Amino acid sequence: MSEPILKERVLDALKHVKGPNLSDDIVSLGLVSEVVIRGGKVYFAISVDPVRASELEGLRRAAEQAVKELPGVEAVAVTLTADREAGSPPAGGNGARARAAPASPVARGAAQAARHRTGAIPGVANIVAVASGKGGVGKSTTAVNIALGLQASGLKVGVLDADIYGPSMPRLLGIKGRPQQIAGDKLAPMEAYGLKVMSMGFLVDEETPMIWRGPMVMSALSQMLKDVAWGELDVLVVDMPPGTGDAQLTMAQQVPLAGAIIVSTPQDLALIDARKGLNMFRKVDVPVLGIVENMSTFICPHCGAPTDIFAHGGAQSEAERLGVPFLGEVPLTVAIRETSDAGKPVVTSDPKSPAAEAYRAIANAAWAELERHKGEARSAPRIVMEG
Repeated sequence: MSEPILKERVLDALKHVKGPNLSDDIVSLGLVSEVVIRGGKVYFAISVDPVRASELEGLRRAAEQAVKELPGVEAVAVTLTADREAGSPPAGGNGARARAAPASPVARGAAQAARHRTGAIPGVANIVAVASGKGGVGKSTTAVNIALGLQASGLKVGVLDADIYGPSMPRLLGIKGRPQQIAGDKLAPMEAYGLKVMSMGFLVDEETPMIWRGPMVMSALSQMLKDVAWGELDVLVVDMPPGTGDAQLTMAQQVPLAGAIIVSTPQDLALIDARKGLNMFRKVDVPVLGIVENMSTFICPHCGAPTDIFAHGGAQSEAERLGVPFLGEVPLTVAIRETSDAGKPVVTSDPKSPAAEAYRAIANAAWAELERHKGEARSAPRIVMEG
């Protein structure tokens, strides 16, 4: 039985890794984030000056190798975080607030180059985020059925479950087991219904809470994006966690998203939060492909009569008001809930149903918008502080 991995041993190993100044070590400089250990896997982040982030990949690899050599360590995930200058205090406590500044011509050129590097993930042509401003609107169910709708049109599709705190893809797709490590320290994605899938839910037990802070979320997302052998994909659909926090900003800043789809119910309360999510993507210059109205109308399974439990048409009105496409609406049916809980998404288990047809139409509309936006460059966001 291998000895347990202790945080102190990890930090001791990292004390042998020199920081960017090549004199002090990264632990003494306070650059190492809280270390998280899960079984034989170790996660941590290193804070660096954003100006030098691209040239410090060697430092990241040195830190990774130092920890990987410890007894009992099976895998190491290290990410460079550059959301503030290394050594500078975090914002807050003095009324400071953040605002998005226009990108410089250099940053704009870098963003253009990133958009044409096939998504910065080898073989992946387009990365599309499916997001919502709040939980409970059926975003994950919508994401997986949109992915299957895209696949039904002949595309090669993958799904990344980026909801670190509440991964749903293992249940929605009926997948059990853990991904296998293959050559080059890559993970082989799980597969179901022809989709390639990766989720934190494959790596931890379903009932285990993920009590992680921002840097750990960013590290896990980076690993699931870039350390997975996705192969050749036309689209990687990313099921985002609800809200506008670390996961969304990590995706927007580190990965050239081809577009974002916003999911909302028609009621005013959900639309308020959906609006925030939409505006977040706009501020980081990610094209919004459109809005989906989920749970649009309840269809009674007994008499077939429609009932607008959460109102109706609110998302379409909001799309028109904000000047973004309305991709379509999905009814609230017992069949969607039952097939989702059973791990048999309605697009595959009941392809001729009205719900399946709605999802396929939404997928086709999103793909048309994606094609329209192709070639448009976006500027990389730069965050500055003002007192």
